[in-house]
Amino acid sequence: MQDNYTMPIYQKIALDLANKIYTGSIAEGSTLYGRSVLAGKYNVSPETIRRAIKLLEDIKIVESVKGKGVIVLSSKKALSFIKKYQDITNISSYKSNLYKLLGEKSKLENEIVETLNKIIDYSNRLEIINPLVPVQFTIEENCKYIGKTSGETKFWQNTGATIVAVKRGEELIISPGPYIEFLAGDLLLVVGDKHIYNSVPAFLYDTK
Repeated sequence: MQDNYTMPIYQKIALDLANKIYTGSIAEGSTLYGRSVLAGKYNVSPETIRRAIKLLEDIKIVESVKGKGVIVLSSKKALSFIKKYQDITNISSYKSNLYKLLGEKSKLENEIVETLNKIIDYSNRLEIINPLVPVQFTIEENCKYIGKTSGETKFWQNTGATIVAVKRGEELIISPGPYIEFLAGDLLLVVGDKHIYNSVPAFLYDTK
């Protein structure tokens, strides 16, 4: 998982200067303080100030003029520069939030699987059938409905059983709906009354 975007100090200084230029605290046509003064003001090295000024020069916010110093050129370009880095910060924030949500989703899915496995485990121990407890049926190679969806086969209408989940390899598909396609090896988790123990196998394999 990636960390939030961390802005280098020279970029932060460049943004601060750009903001002051945009707001008019530093006017167009004026001269910035010397590097040593700015270094003292921001408590950084002159090299850090040099990099910040160079960044502003590259996008024509300021210009270094020999014998005059650093001249402020454009408050409009200062605004564009500010917006650019706001976008970078926003994207970083969105990414961070996305990773957090994906982590929470994974945790929730694991909890669902764990809970469902517990329900299945308990259901295997019950002598009396509870219509709310899922029952397992495996789709074998000889199932006549392999490749068809539960909707196409009218699974519920023909068996009285409702598919609440399908375990396919390591994947657990919750509430698959009528478009889930039956594949060999699928483990169907269904609920219904006591008749589904006979109706489901009979439907899938023509057993009596």
